[in-house]
Amino acid sequence: MNILQELTELITGLGLAVETGVFSGEAPVEYAVITPLTDSFELFGDNRPEYETQEARLSLFSKGNYITIKNSVLRALVAAGFTVTDHRYIEHEDDTGYHHYAIDAAKPYAWEE
Repeated sequence: MNILQELTELITGLGLAVETGVFSGEAPVEYAVITPLTDSFELFGDNRPEYETQEARLSLFSKGNYITIKNSVLRALVAAGFTVTDHRYIEHEDDTGYHHYAIDAAKPYAWEE
């Protein structure tokens, strides 16, 4: 399992359409895009990496009230063991009518050589 797989399952479980990198096709009223951010070795044992901390940004898009979806996603992330490293309102996209809200999440995964 990796962060992209886990986030995709979490977001689809909330009933949202989700894609990685860019949303292709016609976008629904609410959807999410996952963008990988970093992979780092922060936890070591015997001078060898034990875990890889993976971080990704969830960009939430909503033509309506984004607060309900934001709160649902934040609760689900915390319940699934993610660390939310940042979350913020980005903008209202006047050309598309979407509110854009970003949530950065991180989680350590056992690293195997």
